[in-house]
Amino acid sequence: MKLPARPAVLLAVMAATACAPQTSDNSASDKDDRTGTLRVWLFQEVGNKPKEKVVDAVVASFEKAHAGTKVEVEYIPVETRAQRVKAAFNDPASAPDVMEYGNTDTAGYVKDGGLLDVTKEFGAWSETKDTDPTAKQSVTVDGKVYGAPFYVGVRALYYRTDVFAELGLEAPKTMAELATTARKIRAAKPELYGLVVGGAYTYGAMPFVWANGGEIATDKGGSYASAIDSAAARKGIKAYTSLFTDDNCPAAKCAGMGGNDTITAFAAGKAGMAIGGDFSHAAVEAGKVKGKYAVVPLPGVKAGSVAPAFAGGNNIGVLKSTSHRTLAVGLMERLASKKTQASMFGAMGFLPTFSDVRQQVAAEEPYVKPFAETLAAGTKFVPASPAWSEIDSSLVLPTMFQEVISGKKDVAGASADAAKKMDDAFGSAG
Repeated sequence: MKLPARPAVLLAVMAATACAPQTSDNSASDKDDRTGTLRVWLFQEVGNKPKEKVVDAVVASFEKAHAGTKVEVEYIPVETRAQRVKAAFNDPASAPDVMEYGNTDTAGYVKDGGLLDVTKEFGAWSETKDTDPTAKQSVTVDGKVYGAPFYVGVRALYYRTDVFAELGLEAPKTMAELATTARKIRAAKPELYGLVVGGAYTYGAMPFVWANGGEIATDKGGSYASAIDSAAARKGIKAYTSLFTDDNCPAAKCAGMGGNDTITAFAAGKAGMAIGGDFSHAAVEAGKVKGKYAVVPLPGVKAGSVAPAFAGGNNIGVLKSTSHRTLAVGLMERLASKKTQASMFGAMGFLPTFSDVRQQVAAEEPYVKPFAETLAAGTKFVPASPAWSEIDSSLVLPTMFQEVISGKKDVAGASADAAKKMDDAFGSAG
């Protein structure tokens, strides 16, 4: 499921060539209605309007091509997706037919029996010959395909060029300089966070663990064991949690922040720096800092190094409970098509998962460069285990960070408790 270091992206809209899907034979429903209402759940982004515009165009085209069919789209918060999806798996009557899901959730959702096996349809879809092989891995469990890759995302360091120029600062080249620079900004401009961070921002914190030589977990021949309490991981936890201070990002305001909160603060002109994704570009461009910021790879411990980023991204899948399996697979293909991915890049900055789409005209979009460099430097991924959904949804790592930030526990105690919770989850998953 680890996504590759591939640099380029295409803005030009390409023609979709999705073929008619073969009928799936593994649906939990014995119906395959060719008319009616399809329900779709997609994630609510910071600055969601451009995404909605692209999706609306896909829906209009799909409805026009399928008489008697209506598509209803609901945008759900990423932070509460676990509860919504679990309820949907348990109650097919309330479940969508098609949904967007994080690539870290694939194994868990398959184990829960919630996703439709679309191996045959994926293989027959002509566009998939250009799917990046490692992007395909993000929808594959035990050799079977459970969706279509939608986009890949990595994070880098956004910073205010106007603030840096005024204060005579340069983009930090090490993690130590990152912290020092953040505090200089806060000291000179107390109305700003230096580097806005979030205690609930798991994927913004992970690079600190990885850059210091730590790991989230280690593969033990098909099963996993937590490594979050290792000496190296603890060093990274300390580096991240030390940023939640009054001279940078006060714990009272920042401990509860998630990733979207930090980008919202940066876009609103309330921070000198933030860790954000290529997918955050549209929201920042729509904010008060438009024209007054730049992006560089998040620096590692040593000068010239890049902190390993989480290789994230989302997929589009069909729920096993659908009673419109042929229509649902067809809609999945349109939502994840080359045409849609290219449009979504133009609207939201989401990096496409098709190799040919990503390899063209990168020079036309300079803002992609730091994210491409981050991919090229080497990325990391979460454990490819069904247990990760439980670990993520039960907030094991945010709880650990917040316990340290609040002073409730020290790094050793909080990480030891988190490791035990993770190992319990890995053990239950088998």
